[in-house]
Amino acid sequence: MTTRVITLKELAASLDLSITTVSRALAGHEQIALKTRERVVQAARQAGYVPNTAARTLVSGRSGFVGLVLPIRGPNLVDSFLGEFVTGLGEGLVSHGADLILATAALGHSELSVLRHVVESGRADGVVVTRIAETDERLAYLRERGFPFVAHGRLLDSDFGYNWLDTDGAHAFGEAFDMLYDLGHRHFGLVTISEAMTFRHLRQDGLAAAIARRGDPSVRLDVVTAPRFDQEARIEAVNRILRGPDRPTAIVALFDELALTVMEEAARAGLSVPRDLSVIGFDNIAASAYAPPGLTTFDASIRQCAREIADMLLTVIAEKPGKPLTRLIRPTLVARASHGPAPRTRS
Repeated sequence: MTTRVITLKELAASLDLSITTVSRALAGHEQIALKTRERVVQAARQAGYVPNTAARTLVSGRSGFVGLVLPIRGPNLVDSFLGEFVTGLGEGLVSHGADLILATAALGHSELSVLRHVVESGRADGVVVTRIAETDERLAYLRERGFPFVAHGRLLDSDFGYNWLDTDGAHAFGEAFDMLYDLGHRHFGLVTISEAMTFRHLRQDGLAAAIARRGDPSVRLDVVTAPRFDQEARIEAVNRILRGPDRPTAIVALFDELALTVMEEAARAGLSVPRDLSVIGFDNIAASAYAPPGLTTFDASIRQCAREIADMLLTVIAEKPGKPLTRLIRPTLVARASHGPAPRTRS
C-alpha cells in the first residue's frame, strides 16, 4: 500500500473491513481480534492515516494519549537515563497506536501541580510516573483519583497496591560487592545522592546486606552524598572520598553519571583505574562504554523497561485488571575494564 489514505472510510475500504471495526481496532478494543488490530494499525501506519483525535475522543471517551511529567532540575531537559526512557516509552506506545504527551515542571514548580493539570484537563488516558520517592505524593494523588498509572519504581512502604515495574538494584549492588570482595577489596566507598529516592535506599540496602552476609570485620564502607543535580557538590563529595588519607580501593556509585565523575576525578588525582581504584556504576548509559577505560556497570534495560511500561499502562487503561500489575527485572552485569584486584593483591 503506497497511497496515503485520508479518511477512516478509505482505510476501512482498503482493508475490506467495516468502519466500526477499523475504528475500534485503532482504539485498541479487546472485542476486536488481536491479529485484526495489528493488521489495521500496520496498514494505518503505512498509509499515513492520522485519526481525528477529537472525533475519536467523543466516540470512545479516550484521548489516545499517555502523559509523562518531566521535571527540569538541571541544565538539560533530560539526562541520559530519561533520554533512553522517553525513547522506549514512545516506541512502546506507538506500536499500539497511542501517543505520548510530555509536560515539563520548571525549576521551582511542583511536579504534582503539573501532573494534576495533565490528569484533570482530560488530555491523557493514563500517566507514567518515574523516579519514585520513598514517600511519593504523586502516587497518592493518582490512587485517590482512580486514574490509570504505572510507576517506574516502588514506594519504600505502601499500604495500597499499585502498578509498577522496577529493576532489582538491591541484588545488583550485592553482586557488585561480592565480585569486588572476591578480588581482595576490603575498603569500599559508596557515592550516592541526598534525595530520599526509593532506588537509593534499595541499592544501599543491597550493599549493606551483602557486607553483613560475609561477616568480615575487616570490611569498611565510606559513604559520601551530594544533591543529585548539583555538579559542584558532586565533585566535592567525590574528592572527599578520593583525596582522604585512607581512601577506598573500590567505589560503587549509585548510577553511571556518578561513577563517571569518580573516574574523571580519579584521573585528575593521578589515580589509575583499575590499578589503584576499582569503580562500578549502574544503568549502562551510552557514555559508560566510551569513558576510558570503560565503566563496569549493570544494564538496567532502560529502553526495554519503558516499552514494557507502555504495554502495562495500555492494559490497565483498556482492561482495568482487578489486581495491580507488577514486575521486578534483574539487571545484568556488564563487565568492562574499570574493576580489578585490590592493589595489595596484585603481583
